[in-house]
Order: sequence, then structure tokens, then C-alpha cells
Amino acid sequence: MKPERQDGGQGETLEAVLVRRAATAHLTLATAESLTAGLIAATIANVPGSSAVLTGGVISYASTVKAALLGVPQDLLDRVGSVDAAVARSMADGARSACAANIGVSATGVAGPEPHDGKPVGTVFIGIATPKKTTAREFNFSGDRHQIREQSVQVALELVVDFLKDQLSADQKAGTNPGDR
Repeated sequence: MKPERQDGGQGETLEAVLVRRAATAHLTLATAESLTAGLIAATIANVPGSSAVLTGGVISYASTVKAALLGVPQDLLDRVGSVDAAVARSMADGARSACAANIGVSATGVAGPEPHDGKPVGTVFIGIATPKKTTAREFNFSGDRHQIREQSVQVALELVVDFLKDQLSADQKAGTNPGDR
């Protein structure tokens, strides 16, 4: 069973917080998943009301799918491999575009048992794309294949929740509605 982060003493799971905040902001989300193979989207979809937020996702385990469906440049994949910050950024942008969402989140990495593309087991990149900015962060997780994948899901959810918190706070201060973007 995965650990659940509670938010503000409200007793909500992390994915429930994500759905609530995104729905409040009238923002939608799409995923591009490699090592997590759909677990991010599935975790979000477990929350009642998630259909108002989750537009879709692409499981892009193979680099050919990353290039063909998400628009990750083939020369980038050839140059750096599939486990890289630039690839995670491109995947997140591709998910946002392909699924017509406000936010794209991606996960690419090495769950093991063997290293991949010269990267050790546990190396994971999580990307977040919005109309204004696309970022990716590197993480180094430990544990077995299942644990690395679960940690990747949790961190991806945390990053989106943190983005939504920051976005809602900024919009409240500015008196704008994020859904108008």
C-alpha cells in the first residue's frame, strides 16, 4: 500500500487534494508516463469527480511512442536516451497538447532491475508543463521496481498539488480565474 500525504488536516489523500484543487481552478490535467505505465492517471482516476480534471494520458514506455504520440524529438532521444530532464519536459508538453489539457505531467526513469540508457536504477525525471512554463526535476529513488514506481507516482502528484496551490494563491492575489487561460 502506498503512503498517503494528508493535506491541511482535512483527511484527504494527495490525489483527492489534486482533483479538488484542479476542479476549483477549472484546470485540466493529462499524463505522459513511461516507467509508471499509467499509474499516475489511474491513481487520479480513483478519486470521484476526477473526470472533471483528468483529460487523458499516454503510456509511452517505448521511445517510438514518445516520439510519435508525444512529439519528443527523435534526435533528442538519440542523443540523451529516454531518461533525461529534456525528455520529461517534452513528454509533459506533448501530453498537455495531445490531450488538450491545461497541465501536463510526465514521468520517465529507471525502475530496474537493470540500469537503462546509462542511468542507474532509481533515476527518475518528473515533468510539469503549463501554458507559461515547462519544468522537470530529477529524483533518485531507492527500493525495488514496485517501490520506485510508487515513489514516482507520489512525487508527481505532490508536484502537481504544489503547482496548483501556488497557482490558486497567485490567482487569488491577482483576482483572476485560472480557468480563463
